[in-house]
Amino acid sequence: MSTTTATAKAAPVTAYAPATRKARRRSAGLGLLAWVVGLGFCLPALWMLLTSFHSETDAATNPPSFTAPLTLDSYKVFFGSDGGASPWPPLINSLTASLFSTLFVLLLALPAAYALSIKPVRKWTDVMFFFLSTKMLPVVAGLLPIYLFAKNIGMLDNIWLLVILYTSMNLPIAVWMMQSFLADVPVSIIEAAQMDGARLPTVLARVVAPVAAPGIAATALICFIFSWNELLFARVLTGVTAQTAPVFLTGFVTSQGLFLAQLCAASVVVSLPVLAAGFAAQDKLVQGLSLGAVK
Repeated sequence: MSTTTATAKAAPVTAYAPATRKARRRSAGLGLLAWVVGLGFCLPALWMLLTSFHSETDAATNPPSFTAPLTLDSYKVFFGSDGGASPWPPLINSLTASLFSTLFVLLLALPAAYALSIKPVRKWTDVMFFFLSTKMLPVVAGLLPIYLFAKNIGMLDNIWLLVILYTSMNLPIAVWMMQSFLADVPVSIIEAAQMDGARLPTVLARVVAPVAAPGIAATALICFIFSWNELLFARVLTGVTAQTAPVFLTGFVTSQGLFLAQLCAASVVVSLPVLAAGFAAQDKLVQGLSLGAVK
Protein backbone atom coordinates (compact mmCIF):
# COMPACT_ATOMS: atom_id res chain seq x y z
CA MET A 1 0.00 0.00 0.00
CA SER A 2 2.78 2.43 0.87
CA THR A 3 4.62 1.55 -2.38
CA THR A 4 1.55 2.44 -4.46
CA THR A 5 1.16 5.74 -2.65
CA ALA A 6 4.83 6.64 -3.18
CA THR A 7 4.52 5.83 -6.90
CA ALA A 8 1.43 7.98 -7.21
CA LYS A 9 3.16 10.90 -5.53
CA ALA A 10 6.25 10.59 -7.71
CA ALA A 11 4.29 10.47 -10.99
CA PRO A 12 3.35 14.18 -11.19
CA VAL A 13 6.97 15.21 -10.58
CA THR A 14 8.11 13.03 -13.48
CA ALA A 15 5.35 14.36 -15.70
CA TYR A 16 6.17 18.00 -15.03
CA ALA A 17 9.94 17.61 -15.41
CA PRO A 18 9.98 17.68 -19.28
CA ALA A 19 7.66 20.69 -19.26
CA THR A 20 9.98 22.51 -16.84
CA ARG A 21 13.03 21.77 -19.00
CA LYS A 22 11.16 22.93 -22.08
CA ALA A 23 10.17 26.16 -20.37
CA ARG A 24 13.78 26.76 -19.33
CA ARG A 25 15.02 26.18 -22.87
CA ARG A 26 12.38 28.54 -24.22
CA SER A 27 13.34 31.18 -21.67
CA ALA A 28 17.04 30.80 -22.53
CA GLY A 29 16.23 31.08 -26.24
CA LEU A 30 14.19 34.24 -25.71
CA GLY A 31 16.99 35.70 -23.60
CA LEU A 32 19.55 34.96 -26.31
CA LEU A 33 17.25 36.50 -28.93
CA ALA A 34 16.86 39.62 -26.78
CA TRP A 35 20.65 39.96 -26.52
CA VAL A 36 21.02 39.60 -30.30
CA VAL A 37 18.33 42.21 -30.96
CA GLY A 38 19.85 44.55 -28.37
CA LEU A 39 23.32 44.24 -29.89
CA GLY A 40 21.78 44.85 -33.30
CA PHE A 41 20.33 48.14 -32.07
CA CYS A 42 23.65 49.10 -30.45
CA LEU A 43 25.78 48.14 -33.46
CA PRO A 44 25.47 51.51 -35.30
CA ALA A 45 26.47 53.39 -32.14
CA LEU A 46 29.40 51.05 -31.55
CA TRP A 47 30.44 51.43 -35.19
CA MET A 48 30.30 55.22 -34.86
CA LEU A 49 32.43 55.03 -31.71
CA LEU A 50 35.03 52.84 -33.44
CA THR A 51 35.15 55.08 -36.51
CA SER A 52 35.73 58.14 -34.33
CA PHE A 53 39.09 56.65 -33.27
CA HIS A 54 40.24 56.11 -36.87
CA SER A 55 42.04 58.53 -39.14
CA GLU A 56 40.12 60.04 -42.03
CA THR A 57 41.92 57.77 -44.50
CA ASP A 58 41.05 54.61 -42.58
CA ALA A 59 37.48 55.78 -41.94
CA ALA A 60 36.89 56.26 -45.67
CA THR A 61 38.03 52.77 -46.71
CA ASN A 62 35.47 50.43 -48.26
CA PRO A 63 35.09 47.81 -46.94
CA PRO A 64 35.97 49.25 -43.52
CA SER A 65 39.05 48.06 -41.70
CA PHE A 66 38.60 46.66 -38.20
CA THR A 67 42.35 46.48 -37.57
CA ALA A 68 43.15 50.09 -38.44
CA PRO A 69 45.29 51.92 -35.85
CA LEU A 70 43.40 54.00 -33.30
CA THR A 71 44.02 57.71 -32.84
CA LEU A 72 42.56 60.71 -31.00
CA ASP A 73 43.14 63.14 -33.87
CA SER A 74 39.43 63.50 -34.64
CA TYR A 75 38.63 64.45 -31.05
CA LYS A 76 41.50 66.94 -31.01
CA VAL A 77 40.15 68.56 -34.17
CA PHE A 78 36.64 68.65 -32.71
CA PHE A 79 37.82 70.49 -29.60
CA GLY A 80 39.66 73.05 -31.73
CA SER A 81 43.29 71.97 -31.44
CA ASP A 82 43.88 72.99 -35.07
CA GLY A 83 42.52 76.49 -34.52
CA GLY A 84 38.98 75.68 -35.65
CA ALA A 85 35.71 76.73 -34.08
CA SER A 86 35.24 75.81 -30.43
CA PRO A 87 32.38 73.37 -29.71
CA TRP A 88 31.72 74.71 -26.21
CA PRO A 89 29.35 77.59 -27.11
CA PRO A 90 27.03 75.31 -29.16
CA LEU A 91 27.09 72.67 -26.42
CA ILE A 92 26.25 75.27 -23.76
CA ASN A 93 23.46 76.64 -25.96
CA SER A 94 21.95 73.19 -26.40
CA LEU A 95 22.20 72.52 -22.68
CA THR A 96 20.58 75.87 -21.86
CA ALA A 97 17.70 75.42 -24.32
CA SER A 98 17.08 71.80 -23.28
CA LEU A 99 17.20 72.34 -19.52
CA PHE A 100 15.11 75.51 -19.39
CA SER A 101 12.51 74.25 -21.86
CA THR A 102 12.19 70.98 -19.93
CA LEU A 103 11.78 72.89 -16.67
CA PHE A 104 9.08 75.14 -18.14
CA VAL A 105 7.30 72.14 -19.66
CA LEU A 106 7.13 70.40 -16.27
CA LEU A 107 5.89 73.54 -14.52
CA LEU A 108 3.08 73.91 -17.08
CA ALA A 109 2.28 70.24 -17.68
CA LEU A 110 1.91 69.20 -14.03
CA PRO A 111 -1.10 71.48 -13.24
CA ALA A 112 -2.68 70.68 -16.61
CA ALA A 113 -2.31 66.93 -16.10
CA TYR A 114 -3.66 67.31 -12.54
CA ALA A 115 -6.77 69.04 -13.89
CA LEU A 116 -7.28 66.37 -16.56
CA SER A 117 -6.73 63.31 -14.36
CA ILE A 118 -7.27 63.85 -10.63
CA LYS A 119 -9.76 66.72 -11.01
CA PRO A 120 -11.08 65.98 -14.50
CA VAL A 121 -12.84 68.72 -16.45
CA ARG A 122 -15.89 68.09 -18.59
CA LYS A 123 -15.13 66.28 -21.86
CA TRP A 124 -11.51 65.84 -20.86
CA THR A 125 -10.97 63.40 -23.71
CA ASP A 126 -11.67 66.20 -26.19
CA VAL A 127 -9.11 68.35 -24.40
CA MET A 128 -6.53 65.58 -24.62
CA PHE A 129 -7.22 65.13 -28.32
CA PHE A 130 -6.76 68.88 -28.84
CA PHE A 131 -3.38 68.75 -27.10
CA LEU A 132 -2.29 65.82 -29.25
CA SER A 133 -3.66 67.35 -32.47
CA THR A 134 -1.18 70.23 -32.15
CA LYS A 135 1.59 67.70 -32.88
CA MET A 136 -0.06 66.79 -36.20
CA LEU A 137 0.97 70.06 -37.87
CA PRO A 138 4.14 69.56 -39.93
CA VAL A 139 7.00 71.55 -38.46
CA VAL A 140 7.93 72.94 -41.88
CA ALA A 141 4.44 74.45 -42.23
CA GLY A 142 5.02 76.73 -39.25
CA LEU A 143 8.64 77.53 -39.99
CA LEU A 144 8.13 80.61 -42.19
CA PRO A 145 5.56 82.35 -39.93
CA ILE A 146 7.76 81.77 -36.90
CA TYR A 147 10.80 83.07 -38.77
CA LEU A 148 8.99 86.25 -39.83
CA PHE A 149 7.61 86.78 -36.32
CA ALA A 150 11.05 86.31 -34.74
CA LYS A 151 12.60 88.69 -37.28
CA ASN A 152 10.02 91.42 -36.60
CA ILE A 153 10.52 91.30 -32.83
CA GLY A 154 14.31 91.04 -33.12
CA MET A 155 14.73 87.56 -31.60
CA LEU A 156 16.61 85.83 -34.40
CA ASP A 157 19.79 84.12 -33.21
CA ASN A 158 18.48 84.24 -29.63
CA ILE A 159 18.65 81.16 -27.42
CA TRP A 160 15.51 82.18 -25.51
CA LEU A 161 13.49 81.95 -28.71
CA LEU A 162 14.47 78.28 -28.91
CA VAL A 163 13.51 77.85 -25.25
CA ILE A 164 10.01 79.18 -26.00
CA LEU A 165 9.67 77.04 -29.13
CA TYR A 166 10.89 73.85 -27.47
CA THR A 167 8.53 74.43 -24.55
CA SER A 168 5.53 74.81 -26.85
CA MET A 169 6.59 71.82 -28.95
CA ASN A 170 7.05 69.43 -26.02
CA LEU A 171 4.15 70.62 -23.86
CA PRO A 172 1.39 68.57 -25.61
CA ILE A 173 3.24 65.25 -25.34
CA ALA A 174 4.22 66.06 -21.75
CA VAL A 175 0.59 66.72 -20.75
CA TRP A 176 -0.48 63.52 -22.50
CA MET A 177 2.12 61.43 -20.71
CA MET A 178 1.70 62.97 -17.26
CA GLN A 179 -2.08 62.67 -17.43
CA SER A 180 -1.76 58.89 -17.55
CA PHE A 181 0.82 58.92 -14.75
CA LEU A 182 -1.19 61.17 -12.44
CA ALA A 183 -4.33 59.10 -13.02
CA ASP A 184 -2.72 56.39 -10.85
CA VAL A 185 -2.12 58.73 -7.89
CA PRO A 186 -4.49 57.73 -5.04
CA VAL A 187 -7.14 60.40 -4.58
CA SER A 188 -7.36 59.58 -0.87
CA ILE A 189 -3.94 61.08 -0.05
CA ILE A 190 -4.83 64.25 -1.94
CA GLU A 191 -8.10 64.56 -0.05
CA ALA A 192 -6.25 63.96 3.23
CA ALA A 193 -3.82 66.78 2.43
CA GLN A 194 -6.69 69.09 1.54
CA MET A 195 -8.41 68.20 4.81
CA ASP A 196 -5.24 69.33 6.60
CA GLY A 197 -5.48 72.70 4.87
CA ALA A 198 -2.99 72.21 2.03
CA ARG A 199 -3.59 74.44 -0.97
CA LEU A 200 -3.16 73.41 -4.59
CA PRO A 201 0.54 74.44 -4.96
CA THR A 202 1.36 72.51 -1.78
CA VAL A 203 -0.60 69.47 -2.96
CA LEU A 204 1.21 69.48 -6.30
CA ALA A 205 4.69 69.97 -4.83
CA ARG A 206 4.53 67.79 -1.70
CA VAL A 207 1.92 65.14 -2.48
CA VAL A 208 1.43 64.62 -6.20
CA ALA A 209 5.03 65.21 -7.38
CA PRO A 210 6.71 62.69 -4.99
CA VAL A 211 4.16 59.97 -5.78
CA ALA A 212 4.37 60.54 -9.55
CA ALA A 213 8.15 61.09 -9.54
CA PRO A 214 8.93 58.17 -11.91
CA GLY A 215 6.43 59.47 -14.46
CA ILE A 216 7.70 63.02 -14.13
CA ALA A 217 11.29 61.82 -14.59
CA ALA A 218 10.35 59.86 -17.71
CA THR A 219 8.53 62.87 -19.15
CA ALA A 220 11.44 65.19 -18.35
CA LEU A 221 13.97 62.88 -19.98
CA ILE A 222 11.93 62.53 -23.17
CA CYS A 223 11.43 66.32 -23.40
CA PHE A 224 15.14 66.85 -22.81
CA ILE A 225 16.04 64.42 -25.60
CA PHE A 226 13.57 66.02 -28.04
CA SER A 227 14.96 69.49 -27.29
CA TRP A 228 18.58 68.38 -27.49
CA ASN A 229 18.13 66.66 -30.85
CA GLU A 230 16.02 69.35 -32.56
CA LEU A 231 17.70 70.66 -35.72
CA LEU A 232 15.28 72.37 -38.11
CA PHE A 233 14.30 75.40 -36.01
CA ALA A 234 17.82 75.74 -34.63
CA ARG A 235 19.24 75.66 -38.15
CA VAL A 236 16.92 78.34 -39.53
CA LEU A 237 16.46 80.64 -36.52
CA THR A 238 20.01 80.77 -35.19
CA GLY A 239 23.30 81.94 -36.62
CA VAL A 240 26.45 82.21 -34.52
CA THR A 241 25.41 83.39 -31.06
CA ALA A 242 22.65 80.84 -30.41
CA GLN A 243 23.99 77.98 -32.54
CA THR A 244 23.23 74.59 -30.99
CA ALA A 245 25.19 71.34 -31.03
CA PRO A 246 23.18 69.63 -33.84
CA VAL A 247 23.73 72.70 -36.04
CA PHE A 248 27.42 72.62 -35.18
CA LEU A 249 27.56 68.99 -36.35
CA THR A 250 26.37 69.94 -39.82
CA GLY A 251 29.53 72.00 -40.24
CA PHE A 252 31.53 68.80 -40.71
CA VAL A 253 29.73 68.16 -44.00
CA THR A 254 31.36 70.70 -46.34
CA SER A 255 31.82 71.23 -50.05
CA GLN A 256 35.30 69.74 -49.69
CA GLY A 257 33.82 66.38 -48.70
CA LEU A 258 32.57 64.42 -45.72
CA PHE A 259 34.97 64.27 -42.78
CA LEU A 260 33.63 60.97 -41.50
CA ALA A 261 35.98 60.40 -38.56
CA GLN A 262 35.57 63.96 -37.29
CA LEU A 263 31.80 63.74 -37.70
CA CYS A 264 31.70 60.48 -35.71
CA ALA A 265 33.85 62.00 -32.96
CA ALA A 266 31.59 65.05 -32.77
CA SER A 267 28.49 62.82 -32.72
CA VAL A 268 29.90 60.79 -29.84
CA VAL A 269 30.60 63.93 -27.78
CA VAL A 270 27.19 65.45 -28.54
CA SER A 271 25.46 62.18 -27.61
CA LEU A 272 27.15 61.94 -24.21
CA PRO A 273 24.82 64.34 -22.31
CA VAL A 274 21.73 62.43 -23.43
CA LEU A 275 23.34 59.10 -22.59
CA ALA A 276 24.43 60.40 -19.19
CA ALA A 277 20.93 61.71 -18.44
CA GLY A 278 19.37 58.43 -19.50
CA PHE A 279 21.81 56.40 -17.43
CA ALA A 280 21.27 58.57 -14.35
CA ALA A 281 17.48 58.36 -14.62
CA GLN A 282 17.18 54.81 -15.93
CA ASP A 283 15.43 53.48 -12.81
CA LYS A 284 12.89 56.31 -12.81
CA LEU A 285 12.49 55.99 -16.57
CA VAL A 286 11.64 52.29 -16.42
CA GLN A 287 9.24 52.85 -13.52
CA GLY A 288 7.62 55.78 -15.28
CA LEU A 289 7.17 54.06 -18.64
CA SER A 290 5.71 50.98 -16.93
CA LEU A 291 3.56 52.95 -14.47
CA GLY A 292 0.02 51.69 -14.62
CA ALA A 293 0.92 48.65 -16.74
CA VAL A 294 0.24 46.27 -13.86
CA LYS A 295 -2.85 46.72 -11.75
